[in-house]
Amino acid sequence: MSDHDDTAKVWDLIDKIGFCMLATHNGSDIRARPMSAYTKRADGAVYFLTDVASHKDEEVARFPNVCLAFADTKGQKYVSVSGTAEVLNDRELIREIWAFPAKAWWEGPDDPSIRILKVNPEFAEYWDSPGTVISYIKMAAAAVSSSKPDMGDNEKVSL
Repeated sequence: MSDHDDTAKVWDLIDKIGFCMLATHNGSDIRARPMSAYTKRADGAVYFLTDVASHKDEEVARFPNVCLAFADTKGQKYVSVSGTAEVLNDRELIREIWAFPAKAWWEGPDDPSIRILKVNPEFAEYWDSPGTVISYIKMAAAAVSSSKPDMGDNEKVSL
């Protein structure tokens, strides 16, 4: 695959999976929490809605390097994205990416406590296998034949 194809594959997998574990650093520990991702390929960024009072915002301000871990365990598709994050108070972008599930945390997109967490990806690695059943069959066949199974695509991609 070409670099362009690998980059497109990363974005496609992120869009398909949609949710990730956002890992931040607080100075002594690494913390991860589930987040719903909104991508804008034209910006080369992944966005999240967050609250101004959340600890992740403070962590990102002090330690902007983050990791996004996307996993579709049923489809055996995974993406790990490393990048830098920043917190924005872009009201227009908040309204643009607002979706109904966010109503669980805020009244609406005009809630003054909503912020954008923007991640600028720098590096990604993806694993894209043919699915659980086929993967198990390939692993079993490899175990019987003492060979290594072909588990699908795995690429490291600079973004």
